Amino acid sequence: MESWDSWVAAALSKLAGKRLLRSVRPISLPSSDPKVEAFDGPRPWDRSSVEVELDEQTFQEWLQELPNPDGELSCENEKGRKKMILFSGNDYLGLSAHPALRIAASEAARMHGMGPRGSALICGYTNYHMQVEGSLAELKSKEDCLLCPTGFSANMAFMTALGSISSLLSVNGKPSKDERIAIFSDALNHASIIDGIRLAEKQREAEVYVYRHSDMDHLSSLLSSCPLKRKVVVTDSLFSMDGDFALMSDLTKLRNKHHFLLVIDDAHATLVCGRNGGGVPESYECENDVDICIGTLSKAAGCQGGFIACSHKWKQLIQSRGRSFIFSTALPVPIVAASLASLTVARQEKWRRREVWSRVDDFRSLTLLPITSPIISLIVGNEAAALLASRFS
Repeated sequence: MESWDSWVAAALSKLAGKRLLRSVRPISLPSSDPKVEAFDGPRPWDRSSVEVELDEQTFQEWLQELPNPDGELSCENEKGRKKMILFSGNDYLGLSAHPALRIAASEAARMHGMGPRGSALICGYTNYHMQVEGSLAELKSKEDCLLCPTGFSANMAFMTALGSISSLLSVNGKPSKDERIAIFSDALNHASIIDGIRLAEKQREAEVYVYRHSDMDHLSSLLSSCPLKRKVVVTDSLFSMDGDFALMSDLTKLRNKHHFLLVIDDAHATLVCGRNGGGVPESYECENDVDICIGTLSKAAGCQGGFIACSHKWKQLIQSRGRSFIFSTALPVPIVAASLASLTVARQEKWRRREVWSRVDDFRSLTLLPITSPIISLIVGNEAAALLASRFS
């Protein structure tokens, strides 16, 4: 039986024959390698990521948009109030304001400005980018990693590269229905996954099957009845709205049975889950069963950017066929320098992860709600009811 490794290798061979293989060549920039200072507990700057202020006009405009149970808005007790506490941000570990990130970003900016401006394949890729890719590959227990401008673009790049396999390996460049890739997607997957899949489907390179949220019986049934040989299952690892985890143990069992490519979006679990912050695969001890791990640096890392942790061959394919990677300007050097510092801090300050999960436990104990992650979904009714609840939160 043909495997995904052989299909990717064959696709790369086709690209090489057409002289369409692309690779990045890092521009070497001097680095001051600022020392990363770690701390053994919270410091005053940790609150700056959740304590914000709105100017009077913005605050009043925000109040006017919120419903009032009597149909009228009363701001008597709120006039002049500008300070707010954010419960909706993604800076899970509070790293965005950490001194190590500030120093790394400012030093890189002082030495290089924003760095070379261009796509990674032209001139935007540097030794800074390469270091972050190496650190992420190690974190995710993968051979290699591809750094992308955003998490959204990472999912788009992977999906378009995935779909291109069917075109490259088809008889005449236009895959017939039985030559297409079967993509099985959880019903509650992130919009970036959905949009990427839609693009592959629009190109007539993929057939899409949506299974009910975390319903492994439904997924198993769809897999068993699908006649296509190239199968992919893609899922969020930690769902961004409901806060529940994908059923990784069941997914790995199905993978062993049906030999599909398992792709996860680990955006909300990276640096949050697992002893070393390796995310859901580390937490569930299934790193070897996850073939592609997509993530972001704009959540727990407190920075900006996305990544695809994968094999060397997959990286080469994605950077050759992933259009949202190819045609996007690479991340600025100061952001990449801060990201590297963030990964170092997250590795050293393990207490941050413990604090997050301690608060999850406290919330569950106090409310008796069956929450399982830092993402807490409170269902209060329709949109108006949700907006009203936010006014008094």
